[in-house]
Amino acid sequence: MALQLRRKTHESIIYIDSDSAPRVMPSGEDFILEDLPVGTRVLYPNPPLKGLPNREAAIRYALNHPIDCDPLFAQLEPGMKVTIAVDDISLPLPPMATPDIRQTMLEIVLDMLAGHGVDDVHIIIANSLHRKMTPWEMKRMVGPKIYDDFYPDRYYNHDAEWKDGMIKIGETRHKEPSSLNRRAAESDLLIYCNINFVPMDGGHKSVAVGLCDYESLRAHHDPQTIRDSDSYMDPARSELANKCNRLGKIVDEELNVFHIETAINNRMYGSDMDFLLKNEDDFTALRSHEVRGHALHDEQAAARGAPQAASFAPGAIRDDRLLCRQD
Repeated sequence: MALQLRRKTHESIIYIDSDSAPRVMPSGEDFILEDLPVGTRVLYPNPPLKGLPNREAAIRYALNHPIDCDPLFAQLEPGMKVTIAVDDISLPLPPMATPDIRQTMLEIVLDMLAGHGVDDVHIIIANSLHRKMTPWEMKRMVGPKIYDDFYPDRYYNHDAEWKDGMIKIGETRHKEPSSLNRRAAESDLLIYCNINFVPMDGGHKSVAVGLCDYESLRAHHDPQTIRDSDSYMDPARSELANKCNRLGKIVDEELNVFHIETAINNRMYGSDMDFLLKNEDDFTALRSHEVRGHALHDEQAAARGAPQAASFAPGAIRDDRLLCRQD
């Protein structure tokens, strides 16, 4: 029976049997060690794709060889009004190890803007109706130099509740309104620095959702949209993607947007934490002893009512791929 259950149907799928090791499972900001019922199917991530050997060079190449538009430098003129929007830290999870890919993109873009006499530049965090990032989080995401140069007057969170800071740019034929951050909408050029973490990220969703207000958001972030979607992670079968595409067409008509799209792999941890992504049955004896020791320590601390620190300290180390496109 054990041999039959343990037989793999895929390298990333295993079935628990009576001889299986306990599984390390995320629990809030911590991890727990649990024995799962026999027959439980456990899915593990595929091995990470290899990252770019030189992401700075790749970013510069992408800016100079975008898809279906002029290179970024060719669109810049002295005195123009430029806004750079960046994804908030809901992407990725766990947080990316520094330097964050957003910092790298910003450093290169800001240097190019300065070299072309563009000094009216704002950086807006496209947090939609997520909570606003704290100053510490903002500094960690872009690095101390950009933070000191731009915060707080020219580097700030999008405020979806500030009516004077929003402007309606149109409405779809389905009566879905599109209101965007006024500074971004009234700029000569909007540059969006994006992170693609899952298939529902990026594309038209970046601007149309990240910089909108509640009235715009409620048209697609609602129960009906969930019911009408077979999967958010398959754009062709996602009503959310359909609605964002409709809104994105309005954005394309009204704004000049240059997208920098990055894709990150699933290398979530450094070499000392990679075991968290592996089959626990393949742990070495030493690793199994260490994991059990952490779990026992946490159980004892909880029993004493002591504050419980995370047994493991996750910090994502992501590798990146990217492209640029113009809407």
